[in-house]
Amino acid sequence: MKLFNNRLGAVVIALSTALLVSACGSQAANDTTQAAAEGGKVQIKVYAQHFDEDTKGPFDYAVEELKKEMPDVEIVLDSAVQDGYQKLKTYAATGNMPDIYFTDWTTLQTFAKSKNVELLDDYSATTDYKNNLNTGVESRLIAPDGHVYAFPDTGIEFQLLYYNKTIFDEVGIDTPIKTYDELIAASTKLKEAGYLPLSIFAKEKWITNAFYNGLVTREDSQGLGALDEPGVTALPEAFVTAAEQMKNLQTAGLFDANATNTNYDQASSLFYQGKAAMFVNGQWEIYSSTEKLGDQVDWMYWPAKDEATFEQAKSSINGAGAPGGYAVSPGSKNKETAVEVAAFIAKKSAEYRYTKLGSPIVTPKVDKEIAGDVPAMMQRVADELLPNATQYAKALSSTEIQNAMNDNTQNMLVDGFTQEDFIGNLNRTLEKQNQ
Repeated sequence: MKLFNNRLGAVVIALSTALLVSACGSQAANDTTQAAAEGGKVQIKVYAQHFDEDTKGPFDYAVEELKKEMPDVEIVLDSAVQDGYQKLKTYAATGNMPDIYFTDWTTLQTFAKSKNVELLDDYSATTDYKNNLNTGVESRLIAPDGHVYAFPDTGIEFQLLYYNKTIFDEVGIDTPIKTYDELIAASTKLKEAGYLPLSIFAKEKWITNAFYNGLVTREDSQGLGALDEPGVTALPEAFVTAAEQMKNLQTAGLFDANATNTNYDQASSLFYQGKAAMFVNGQWEIYSSTEKLGDQVDWMYWPAKDEATFEQAKSSINGAGAPGGYAVSPGSKNKETAVEVAAFIAKKSAEYRYTKLGSPIVTPKVDKEIAGDVPAMMQRVADELLPNATQYAKALSSTEIQNAMNDNTQNMLVDGFTQEDFIGNLNRTLEKQNQ
């Protein structure tokens, strides 16, 4: 009898689970139907990036498309601050989370532990999203632990070095710059001519981390992800070399002395106004730089220790397929609707990026044609970089190692902080985490 009861219980649980999943799929419709019956709309607060053409255009387009698909839903935008998601973390700490929020893998890991992100595995919207992915971008949706925490719109993004061709010609700097020594020599020439060699918004730690990772990928195409391996209790040689290079570049004056107090708006303005000769940012920067500088701007590959290494490693991409995108708060009063909306916004945002901006770097498949003009730099990415990509860097999953890397790469831009300090601090973290 006990065995029978256990089997019967298992059947009941299975049936209940199936009914629950089915109910979740229809709850979004119930939310909007009830709102319509009451003469109102379901308000969904969305914390999203909305500060330039690469962010405003896709989001606004998605919201307009949502009005046609779900007219009983009203989007309330909370524009994200470029602060490394600190404002979002404050929302989480104070119990003031929006219904939907855009964030990265590091923050999602933190929110998973604090129960501030909805697990999306069993939603029908997630199943639909999985079935419509472009090839090779699974890591943008499915986390290393097998779960889904957010709906991504972009594909595997990466960082580039941008430069002002007019300034380079004026100062007499040959391109492409292939080696780290050539970059130091260029930095010296630019300073002597009265230019800031490279502008960087190092108030945000992720960008100094990305710069360092660009140097690492010249020696190890896995990038920072190599530090997740069990038994890596000290920085491998590639990371030591990159640390020495980054510090030497700082000593040579590549970066502004006030870089760690400089935000994106300030750093990008220096580049757009022709005061800085180079700029570092993701490939999404192509649109803003093209708008501001036209054909004066182009991008270059990350330099290496010598030309042979440069040629061998230039198609190793400084970017990793980490999960991220539009996530949902478990505390949302209209959670099921929020999940449907998050997936829809991500999908339509990708559609805009592909059709209007001409970007091939999107997660979901788009069945529409490119309608807008493709910037020359993006066409280079599509024709030259992506087809020849040998490997993308691997994502770093350990939040402890990630945090240590963020702090210490930022400190590398500060006088008095040495590569020995960097190496010692990271080694202590690695020994603690990977034993």
